[in-house]
Amino acid sequence: MTSEAASRHPGTFYGWFVVLAAFAVTFVGFGSAYTFSAFVEPLQRDFGASRGSVSLVFSLAGFLYFGLGVVSGPLADRFGSRRLAVAGMLLTGLGLAAASAARSLPEVYAAYGLGVGLGVGCAYVPAIGAVQRWFVRRRGFASGLAVSGIGIGTLVMPPLASLLIATLGWRGAYLALGALAAGVGGGLALLIENDPRRRGLGPDGDPPRPGAQPALVEGASVRAAIRSPRFISLYAACLICAFGVFVPFVHLVPYAQDHGIAPASAVLLLGVIGIGSTAGRFFLGGLADRIGRRLSLLLMFIGMAFALAIWVFATDLTSLAAFAFVYGVFYGGWVAVLPSVVMDYFGGRNVSGLIGILYTSVAFGTLIGPSAAGFAFDLSHSYTLPILVSAAANIVAAAIVAATSSAAPRDRLTLP
Repeated sequence: MTSEAASRHPGTFYGWFVVLAAFAVTFVGFGSAYTFSAFVEPLQRDFGASRGSVSLVFSLAGFLYFGLGVVSGPLADRFGSRRLAVAGMLLTGLGLAAASAARSLPEVYAAYGLGVGLGVGCAYVPAIGAVQRWFVRRRGFASGLAVSGIGIGTLVMPPLASLLIATLGWRGAYLALGALAAGVGGGLALLIENDPRRRGLGPDGDPPRPGAQPALVEGASVRAAIRSPRFISLYAACLICAFGVFVPFVHLVPYAQDHGIAPASAVLLLGVIGIGSTAGRFFLGGLADRIGRRLSLLLMFIGMAFALAIWVFATDLTSLAAFAFVYGVFYGGWVAVLPSVVMDYFGGRNVSGLIGILYTSVAFGTLIGPSAAGFAFDLSHSYTLPILVSAAANIVAAAIVAATSSAAPRDRLTLP
């Protein structure tokens, strides 16, 4: 679509194409990453490994794809998001393909952990950061649509991976997923653009306001933002919350199998998380625009804690599906609202960089949480303690956000 066509026809506002591209990046990138639960059993079997050591594969990848945003975000602010997103999707595909050839668990660490971790890390923050600049009134909704790729990817990709494992083996499955990541994710990432003014547009498709600063200029400096109480509060809350957030993505399928649920049914529970996550991103992302995104963020932490409490008592397929759906709704809302809160607080000048810095908190929690849950299971043969700790972490995160006093208006943070 040309710039002139996008400008003449409000129904084809280019911001929605940026949302589509970000959706593709999150669908393929996180969808591939969240298939990992389907690979736990065959990796344990083929390499004679403990559940904790296999879980560390996901933890390493998660640490990298959230932690790398501290580098990819500022690079996207400076050089544009498209290059980073395309490179990230190609690297994700290469990592998955390399994992298919691994002959030992350390080689899986290197291939999957580094390839998928670095690839998604290069692509995710730049893609989501670009979306924030194209919208104001509907920022929560647009951000929710973009990251709903994670939810739909979680719905579609684990059952696909399970089918591929059954037909091609886990090695062939990783190779097929790698081709999908590079082809679909890398191709659609070419649609990403950083700033609507380059197409003669303002946010939401409105005409640009005379004398208005570009979205790339308005907002706080990185130094001013990260020293503010608001950012410190967000960072602390996300760090603590992240110790438990991704435990279900790694351990729900093994937990279900431990309780006598067939593998084919157990892997569908990840799809139920995906359904809930997609609903949460659509519904709660739009609701946050109306009731306030900061309040919504607090409610997401409380909701995830409530859902994890359900998991403690869930032992059959019905109760586990109920947990998975409720958890997915609030997890999806958290992912949708968080980037918009950063944009609301600090503006678009360094939004990708600030999101990247914030996500280092999630990286550290992801590195420790799922693998620690696996090692705890190896010792006790029970997930009760990891689940309770995960729920408590979300309550503490909610308390941190609630206790933070209203910070100075954003215009006081617009320092050079």
